[in-house]
Amino acid sequence: MTKQEKVNFVINTLYKLYPEIPIPLDHKDPYTLLIAVLMSAQSTDVRVNQITPLLFERADNPYDMIKLSVEEIREIIKPVGLSPMKSKGIHGLSHILIDKHNGEVPKTYEALEALPAVGHKTAAVVLSQAFGIPAFPVDTHIHRLMYRWNLTNGKNVVQTEKDAKRLFPKELWNDLHLQIIWYGRQYSPARGWDLEKDIITKTIGRKTVIEAYYKNKK
Repeated sequence: MTKQEKVNFVINTLYKLYPEIPIPLDHKDPYTLLIAVLMSAQSTDVRVNQITPLLFERADNPYDMIKLSVEEIREIIKPVGLSPMKSKGIHGLSHILIDKHNGEVPKTYEALEALPAVGHKTAAVVLSQAFGIPAFPVDTHIHRLMYRWNLTNGKNVVQTEKDAKRLFPKELWNDLHLQIIWYGRQYSPARGWDLEKDIITKTIGRKTVIEAYYKNKK
């Protein structure tokens, strides 16, 4: 297979598996999505979706959020982990949104990444999922699968994002990054991986990855 044939196979397979693409983190607007994505760092979407209703019941907008203390936020979100950093980030960015953006979530990488505790991936998720702006957020699933599929060298997430944007059509980025995440969770996980069920890797995967899989199975 040529690289373009591999890319086409990925696109076609993912659209057959996921014609409807749910967004993993529950939210109702750009602000609640921003907070949910921030909270998801080194946590699971399931855990975040359990905790965000408790937080958003108290404050689902920056004006109400700054009425809470950092300690109050920390107590609510403690189960998601890294609560000291995340609570400071949530409180701090809420102040900045009010002071600099009229309480609205900005729509540029530069403005989003200037917010406390908001990195490139979080900014990309908000731009793509809240505003429909083409972006390709790379999480651990996408980084792992792009390497397994021999579509990147696996050097780092920055390179993986560049390769994904170069290989896949821009108009598909927002769908594809979610489809790859769901595929990674269901068919090509880091642990408990069954290559026989992982049709994409089995068909186009990196030879060394497939050989290593069968070697470990012995």
